This record gives sequence, C-alpha cells and structure tokens, in this order.
Amino acid sequence: MIPKQEEIIVGLDIGSTKVCAVAGRLIRSNDHARLDVLGVGKAISKGVTKGSVVNIGQTVEAINRAVEEAAGQANIDIHVVNVSFSGQNVTARRQHGSITRTSPGDEVVADDIDHLVGDMYRSVLPAGAEIVHVLPMDFTVDSESNIDYPVGRIGVKLEADFQVITAQTSSASYTRKCIQRARSVSPQKEPLENDKFLLAPLASALAVLTDEEKHAGVALVDIGGGTTEIAIYHKNVLRHVAVVPYAGNSLTADLEVGCRVLPTQAELLKTKFGSADPTDFRLNEVVAVPNLSGRPPKDILLKNVALVIEARLKEIAAMVQAEIIRSGYRDKLVGGVVLTGGTASISGIERIFERVTGLDVRIGFPDQLEHNVKADLVSDPAFATAVGLVWAGFKRLDDRIPLQHMVLNPVIGSGTNGHGHGHGHGTNGQTSGKNTKDTGKGEEKGGGGFMTWVRKFLTDDIGKDLGPDDRYNQ
Repeated sequence: MIPKQEEIIVGLDIGSTKVCAVAGRLIRSNDHARLDVLGVGKAISKGVTKGSVVNIGQTVEAINRAVEEAAGQANIDIHVVNVSFSGQNVTARRQHGSITRTSPGDEVVADDIDHLVGDMYRSVLPAGAEIVHVLPMDFTVDSESNIDYPVGRIGVKLEADFQVITAQTSSASYTRKCIQRARSVSPQKEPLENDKFLLAPLASALAVLTDEEKHAGVALVDIGGGTTEIAIYHKNVLRHVAVVPYAGNSLTADLEVGCRVLPTQAELLKTKFGSADPTDFRLNEVVAVPNLSGRPPKDILLKNVALVIEARLKEIAAMVQAEIIRSGYRDKLVGGVVLTGGTASISGIERIFERVTGLDVRIGFPDQLEHNVKADLVSDPAFATAVGLVWAGFKRLDDRIPLQHMVLNPVIGSGTNGHGHGHGHGTNGQTSGKNTKDTGKGEEKGGGGFMTWVRKFLTDDIGKDLGPDDRYNQ
C-alpha cells in the first residue's frame, strides 16, 4: 500500500553518536512534493560503536527518548518506524542473475522482474550474513544489453546485474531487538514495529541528492560518528557501496591524544572550534579548556586543533578516493562528491576532498522541506539519514522493482552450506507506517594494515602533492 498524502512517517536513525527520530508527512502543491516535518527527537547514543549496536539496553533507552520527544512535538502516537543500519561489516557485491520467462506473451512484464529479484534474494550467502538490499543495475533481454527498464521489451531470457548488499546477521539482529524492546508512544505502550530497514547512505541519498545528480554520476559520502559510508550513483542507478571505519569519532580521538585533553573536551574542541583549514587561525590564537580537578585550565592552540583535524580528514578523503577508483566510475562522476553526515559540517572539509579527489564537492543538506521551525532543526547534514528515512515512506529506492518486494524476511546464510532461504528483507519499495494523531493528549590512531589497502589504489591516481604527510604512495 502506498502511503496517503496525509499519512505520517517516522524515521529513526540509530547512529554512533546520536539516535534521532523525525516525523513527517508529504505535502503536494502544484505537482511538487515537499516534506512537512512535524516532530524531531534526539538522544545521545552510548550503545553503538562504528554503526553497530554493542549495548542493547543503552540503545533502547536512547530510542525511547528520541521517539517520545518526536511524538510529543508532533502530537501523534508512534507505532511504526523506518530504521537505518550501517557498520563496517556491511558489504556489497555485484552479482548476475537470469531467468527464462514463463509469463504468457512475448513482452517482459513486471512479474518477470519480480521473479528475477526474488531469485537474487535466495542467493548463496556466507555463514552469518544476511541480504538487506537487492538493487538492479542494468538488464539484458535476450542479446540486447544495457537496458534500464525491460518491461515491454520482446524476449525470452531476462538477465540483470545486481548490487547485493549484505550485513552481519548478529549486527542486524541486535538492531531489530532494540526496536522490539523499545516502546511505542501510544496508550497501549506496545513494542515499536520496524517497517523498513535501510542502509544509512541510501536513506541519506533520498534526502540530499537530486535526480539530476544521480543521473549525471555522483558519490555520496556520509561521514557520521563511527563510519564513513559511500554510495556511488550513475544514470540513476546505485553502482557501488562501501564503508570506511573512520569518521567523526576518529577526529575526536586524535584531538584527545594530540591536545592531551579528556574525551568530552576533545569533542567540544571539534564541534565548537573545529576547522580543516589551519589558516583560519592566528599562530597565537588559543582557547582555554578545563583541566583535571585542582589544576589550572589548559590553553590549546586552535591552529593545532585544525592541523589534527586536517590530517585525519585527508586520510579519510584518500580512502574515499580509493573506493571511487575501485568502483570504476571515477571519470563518470559529473556531479562530483556530496558530503553529508555530522562531520560534513566542519569548516574547510570541501577543500580537502576537492584536492584529494579532483572532483567538485558540495555539502548535502536535507532538501525539499516545508518551511517551519522544525524543518530548520533538521536542515543540517547530521539529520540527512533520519530525514531520508521519512522520504523512504513516500519514495522507492528503485522504481523498477515491483511493490511485492517491499517488505520481506531476511535471507540468512545457513552456516554449513551458506545457502539462503526465503526472501530478503527488502526495502526497495513503499509501505505504509501506521502512525496516527493522538486525540487524547496535548578512537583509532593511524592507518595500520588498512592504509596498505589504500596505497594499493593511490600510487599514481591522486597525482598531486598535498604536502609531505600526504604521500600515500611512499
């Protein structure tokens, strides 16, 4: 069922630094759709590390606080949410599938695509993995290849290349347990229900990318707290997905060591004075931070803070560049790079990514919002995923996939032989979240072995001297 215009959708982003809930509904005016944000809730996340739930109790507590705050602002009961997932264990692989059509007639119909996608959800899986997304790239009908939409084509054999995105079963199950144990905001206080389960950068793409950018070719880089996630689009099709295990918390850890301050003070230095451009500050410009009890405050040079942040962001940008090269679409990204996530708000980050990737870079803010006070709260890269999860109630990740594949059970690797069973937990279409009006109330240091992986891709590809500390090929 496609949501009605007045239906309210709630997105729940479970991140490494925060859990946030956004409630919204679709408003259409002159055939132009905008999102009306009704409520926003946010809570500190202490039970998630690098995108994966490590403490169910703390995560459930944060979910309850965020959902209750959003429900109170929107004056609604919240029963159902769209949920994001991420983590360094998320993997994507290209896989080919084919069927011989059994439907009557000479033309390919939607049921044939449904059949082919269903077969992909029953793919062979490693033990302990499950399929969370199956998204087609290019179709082939008989001998004709590179077909965007095969329905109506005449042929017998239907083939396609797919992006099959998998997650570690234990990690995904912990997230689902958190939703099951969290309480809905309703008189009955029954458990929350999960409508859709979306990879975080795919949700963010719904909020910050334009159709024109997706067609021209664009790399979405979602730099959160625990991980940096990359989604590359070309000709409106998802072409590549990758996760880098370094992000905003890595900057905080670097500042903690480099400036010799406590973790909370390092986080404040990053959020209040953080910049990726050391030239923003004079040599003698300092800020005083509290010291240990009984000791005088410590003066921190802001130029040093910027140097630390700049160094880590260069490393993250180099890893992103490695993934862009690995995807094979480096020379096809006319739309360049779009940075989003909380870390994208750091001043000067665009300059670093422009120098490392050689591409145009912009910051991605949630767009197409109905102007109001709550929309102003979420008009920030840190809320891109949560806003995208609301959009997921009204948009499909891929319009070519039939609606039957919207809500499916997860395919889980069987352990000994690795075969999946049943259908995958699809989130490729639209379903309806039943949230109703309430009428009864008012880090890590250095690159280690990972940098060896980066060097493999960056011997001659960056081709620019970014300074002595930027020579990743040495």
